Amino acid sequence: MSDQIVTRFAPSPTGYLHIGGARTALFNWLYARGRGGKFLLRIEDTDRERSTPEATAAILQGLDWLGLDFDGDVVSQFEGAARHAEVAHQMLETGRAYKCFSTQEEIAAFREQPENKGKMFPSPWRDADPSSYPDAPYVIRLKAPREGETVIADAVQGDVTIRNDQLDDMICLRSDGTPTYMLAVVVDDHDMGVTHVIRGDDHLVNAARQIQVYDAMGWDVPTFAHIPLIHGPDGKKLSKRHGAVGLEQYQAMGYPASGMRNYLARLGWSHGDDEFFTDEQAKEWFDLSGIGKSPARLDFKKLENICGQHIAITEDAQLLSEIEGYLAAAEKPALDAAQKDALLRTLPFIKGSVKILPQLLEKSHFSLTHRPIEVEEKAAKALDDVSRGILSELTFALQRANWSREELEAAVGQVAEAHGLGLGKVAGPMRAALAGRAATPSVFDMMLVLGREETLARLDDQAA
Repeated sequence: MSDQIVTRFAPSPTGYLHIGGARTALFNWLYARGRGGKFLLRIEDTDRERSTPEATAAILQGLDWLGLDFDGDVVSQFEGAARHAEVAHQMLETGRAYKCFSTQEEIAAFREQPENKGKMFPSPWRDADPSSYPDAPYVIRLKAPREGETVIADAVQGDVTIRNDQLDDMICLRSDGTPTYMLAVVVDDHDMGVTHVIRGDDHLVNAARQIQVYDAMGWDVPTFAHIPLIHGPDGKKLSKRHGAVGLEQYQAMGYPASGMRNYLARLGWSHGDDEFFTDEQAKEWFDLSGIGKSPARLDFKKLENICGQHIAITEDAQLLSEIEGYLAAAEKPALDAAQKDALLRTLPFIKGSVKILPQLLEKSHFSLTHRPIEVEEKAAKALDDVSRGILSELTFALQRANWSREELEAAVGQVAEAHGLGLGKVAGPMRAALAGRAATPSVFDMMLVLGREETLARLDDQAA
């Protein structure tokens, strides 16, 4: 087996990209990228009735948003059908597989017998003389060992032992010549050079069957790592009743990709007590030994806290790009050029006080809106005759100030002191004039973002 680490993500394009699948992709990406290896993408599209181009596009879009780049081209499992069939026939030729002519009716009749409950169907064709083969449709079954045990040396679960008499001779090639999923996965992983199969623990039993195919072909068995599933806050399997389960929903709700990567990495894996970390730290630290055996619980509060920390350290240009992606995903109006410029001026003042992207836009409302400012009812209560008179004095005082925080604070402080008021009493009407709202960022932050001309114009609009 190659010395280079090769991992893969192999989703089925039959629906949205589940958040659990996204975490699986992230674990594979981190493991490969942290070791200079390759991360590959295979679309397991053999279910032709349920696989759709739209689902494939959603998977690619989700990985792109999450920032998980893959190496090489996307591999289609369906397009490898001829290669999968070739391997089935190779096993047939070496005696590691056999032709089974048993009909569905015969198999059903066996299972209906009370004494056969829970038993594997024993094909009468396993050791049949080829000269006795009828001219009839057949499947190719793996000639699995009937004695002994198959051991899955799992990097997360430890050694998992399954008795071979609990595993039937699985079908590798159907009677119509199409390969089964269980065969296709092994052939694809081998041909793609996959060294580590990191996937959900719902595939753990599959690994025993797949190891038997590796053994039948004389191929190296990759390292298996079966990770526990994600549960909801109530400890039950994650489902729509818990809220968002599709990755695209998280982008549409305004969670930044960097925060999602951090939180998903921490969901079921740990590095000491570290909760917040960068991509580079995650690549350096991530190891299969840090993955727990118990299901992880989704916690939206922790997700928001992590996302807030990432928003605070993200460069403004990248943050703007994230916001544009969020607006598109949420099907909200895009920002125009002037609003983008205004947002870039605003972000340094507010990005340390929010947790998700919609909150950034909410706090940036004052800079994204245009005159005349519409004043909300609650804010309008701060604009009585006395307050409007104070705004007139403020306008005059600010006209002579250099536009620095120190001078702005001094000018506003002098006007407030002249009226025997605290700064908070003056800030109310200023918020109403500058933003039309009662809850806003600091009035000085707003003035610095808006600039002299726009600030004075807004104050003057509401002055007496």
